[in-house]
Amino acid sequence: MENNEKTPSEERGLIEGRNAVQEALRAGKVPEKLYVQEGLRDPAIGAIISSSKKKDAVISYVKKQLLDQMSETGKHQGVILQCAAYNYSELEDIFSLAEKKGEKPFIILLDEIEDPHNLGAIIRTANICGAHGVIISRHHAAGLTSTVVKASAGAINYTPVVKVTNIGKTIDELKKRGLWFACADMDGEVMYRTDLTGPIGLVIGNEGKGVSRLVREKCDYIVSIPMRGEIESLNASVAAGVLAYEILRQREGR
Repeated sequence: MENNEKTPSEERGLIEGRNAVQEALRAGKVPEKLYVQEGLRDPAIGAIISSSKKKDAVISYVKKQLLDQMSETGKHQGVILQCAAYNYSELEDIFSLAEKKGEKPFIILLDEIEDPHNLGAIIRTANICGAHGVIISRHHAAGLTSTVVKASAGAINYTPVVKVTNIGKTIDELKKRGLWFACADMDGEVMYRTDLTGPIGLVIGNEGKGVSRLVREKCDYIVSIPMRGEIESLNASVAAGVLAYEILRQREGR
């Protein structure tokens, strides 16, 4: 009987070894990040790096010990490729979905969310709250790994996810298309007092650092979630859910 079970590396979207990585790139796999052993400079590695860059993969030069820890087979040959488990969408897909539903665009933008479980949960929340898409950053952020797909509980099939190089520049582009932007921050105006009914982009920041200063400065509103306990912050995916539901509540006039 054929064994169709995946190894732990495959479940994480990791492809090990030079030939396997080259074949994956030729076959059209969507690369997220290429891990290369420091000091390797041979033609085969150079070709893999070149092909990965053409597909917008992030190149990370790391020590052999880290590759050894990541490797399931023990035969990484100095290179491990992290692939997306799901294809990314384009910005136009988000606007097309909003137009199809006859609704004002509602987009969730994630400024360097690193935890794949958070990303998956936010995609799930986006779908349930009626957001037309999620935008994630290319650098220092989780991509569409199998963990993210699983955590989305199927929402990834209905909610476009777009990966961009620069969240700030993307906000500038979307402002030209009529969107206003609300950024989550503890020092902001309480969300109930902010009008979030129009074409809106909700910006959620990194789990530890929050929204970066440059991105924050581009937002039209700084909004906060009322808190009554001793703990002063929420998990990023929970904060995204609370604010997304406030947008939904306001849109429905409740």
